[in-house]
Amino acid sequence: MDAALERLADGARTILGRPLSDPELGRFHKYMQLLVKWQSTQRLVGSTDPGWIVDNLLLDSLLFLRVVPGRASSVADVGSGAGLPGVPLGIVRGDLRLALIESRERRASFLAAVVRELPLDNVRVVSGRVEEVARQMERQFDAVVMRCAGHFSELAMAAGPLVVPGGMVIASGPPAGSRGRLAVGGWVNVPGLHAGRERGFAVYQV
Repeated sequence: MDAALERLADGARTILGRPLSDPELGRFHKYMQLLVKWQSTQRLVGSTDPGWIVDNLLLDSLLFLRVVPGRASSVADVGSGAGLPGVPLGIVRGDLRLALIESRERRASFLAAVVRELPLDNVRVVSGRVEEVARQMERQFDAVVMRCAGHFSELAMAAGPLVVPGGMVIASGPPAGSRGRLAVGGWVNVPGLHAGRERGFAVYQV
């Protein structure tokens, strides 16, 4: 775990342009522990290997900050699942008001435990389908984020009502070379964690 935390600290410094504070690093450590603990009863993530979690989940989530507008003060993570990318964003951006939207009750229970135990005062869990939540929380967020853009066009249209005019719906996309055309929005490439590599995001501006 110590080696993974060192990798997290190095990668986060590259993405954020600053080192993680001790409280931030402590929250990431606790989050990783909770992911591993709950994995025994729920399949939350693809692996419990700390290095894999750091590279494929935590640092990949932080790359959303290269697309989310710097002026954004409120963000919704739609289909949050294990809390990605919302929890990592909430850890490093305490100024953001974040909502983790999740329709599956057991996943929502896990998210509630994460928010309570880290703790993350700027993050709340909203249980429900995105279509229902969008009717209740219309135009309350500057941006919506989500992982996996397999059905991005449909999700973007469903999540669009959550976003203020001029706001954005952002999804991490599939690997380079497998990105097809989108019915709404387009692909945005940003520098990845390693030199010469890029990360693709599907972006729809409301």
